[in-house]
Amino acid sequence: MKEQIYQKLIELTNGKSTSQVLRAFAQSKVSQYLINGYTKVYDINLQEVSKNRQQFSSLHDFFIRELKREARPIANTHNVLVSPVDAKIEAFGDITPNQTFIVKGKPYQLVDLLGQQKRADDYQDGQYIVFYLSPADYHRMHSPVDAKVMRQYVLGNGSYPVNQVGLTYGKKPLSHNYRMITQLKNDNITCEFIKVGATFVNSIVLTNTTDTWHKGEEVGYFSFGSTVIMLFKKAEIQFTENVVPSAKIKMGEAFATML
Repeated sequence: MKEQIYQKLIELTNGKSTSQVLRAFAQSKVSQYLINGYTKVYDINLQEVSKNRQQFSSLHDFFIRELKREARPIANTHNVLVSPVDAKIEAFGDITPNQTFIVKGKPYQLVDLLGQQKRADDYQDGQYIVFYLSPADYHRMHSPVDAKVMRQYVLGNGSYPVNQVGLTYGKKPLSHNYRMITQLKNDNITCEFIKVGATFVNSIVLTNTTDTWHKGEEVGYFSFGSTVIMLFKKAEIQFTENVVPSAKIKMGEAFATML
């Protein structure tokens, strides 16, 4: 019953007009006055931010803030992958033989997530990791590895919440929300870097549109909270010891080694 009520409430409020109103307000000059309260509520470390709080023109401008370069050192060991975002590790583990992984008790099928059975077949018996970005987190994305962009495409339309409640009661938001899928490849691995939109605002902006990504460089940002999912082929990576349920991880910290 809770799940049905939650889904109906979201369906009533997650329309195009609602999204447009929310976006317009967050980008307005009026919203600038909310920045101070926002930083206090979410305990944001302003010492890391590249500009003074007064220099941000709107709440949205602050939300997609850049950090000082030294605030996020990049693990430079050549065979490690680094977290592409500041986030909580929501889930990780093995992809089952029937191409499924579990988040908050809900099974997700790779074919739903990737949109193609042939693509899903490539990751059978592989591994996955889910990074959840809260409203407090730095929302710019960076490349997890030196790699070539093999393909990039968008799936989905509307977006359900991807927070704790959304993952528990929503209609499988990770595989049905608006999402941008990037396949990366180098000499050691082929992986999927999946950027999932959150409630109301589906904006996922790429700032690197080239076909070559370098580890740690910025590649885009989310407008409002969201999630990143990464998929790996069988026996290509091993998660590092810091990868544990609900652990916080910062962009640039190692989370896996290439085998």
